[in-house]
Amino acid sequence: MIKINLLNSVTERQGSTVMAVDRRVGSPASRLLLLTLAVGFLLAAVIGWDVISSQMAKADAERRFAEQKQIEKELEVVIKEQKELEDKISSIDKRIDAIKKLRDEQKGPSAVLEAMRDRIAMVPGIYLQSIEQKDNVMVMIGNSPDESQVTQFGRSLEFSNGLFSNMNIETKREEVAPANASATGKEVAKVNLVNFTITMAYTPSKAGSVNQAMPTNAAAAPAPGEPAKPPVQVAKN
Repeated sequence: MIKINLLNSVTERQGSTVMAVDRRVGSPASRLLLLTLAVGFLLAAVIGWDVISSQMAKADAERRFAEQKQIEKELEVVIKEQKELEDKISSIDKRIDAIKKLRDEQKGPSAVLEAMRDRIAMVPGIYLQSIEQKDNVMVMIGNSPDESQVTQFGRSLEFSNGLFSNMNIETKREEVAPANASATGKEVAKVNLVNFTITMAYTPSKAGSVNQAMPTNAAAAPAPGEPAKPPVQVAKN
């Protein structure tokens, strides 16, 4: 009878296969091939991850850029609205300034006349012939029989709370005949008359409180026991 040991034959075949694979893998060429494949795989993985991460970073940058553009558009709208509000406020301020200036200009003439009336009442013997305004300069022309009264009148104008300033008074004496001298036909002594010209700066914006700083003058009212002085006359051209 013939006996065949199958176990030994299978083992020998497997051993020979393993040895063949080991010989192939153990050869330098095979090791180099495997190392090249491993490096190539790792390189491909690194490149693939770099590409993916770059695309993700690009997408994130584009998203942030779009957000910044949207914020910029919204900011432009806000800046435009702010500019419009500033223009409206500036326009309102200009209107307010124009109204204030118009009120000051309207208030100026009446304040000047009132100031003249009050100060002439304080200094008897002052006769105004004309009041002329040239830009911010006012010129008053008149006369008085006494030069001291002219000086007193000029000092009263200085207390105008800034309405009148930089005052200059020019006086000139002359002898004039009384108005009724020709009617009587008699020779009448001539009267000394002081003609004056007062030049001063005029500030209409100070017209609101012009009479608040007016000094009191005891000469304006008669002393006890003295007769009342006649009303002051203002000559007109």
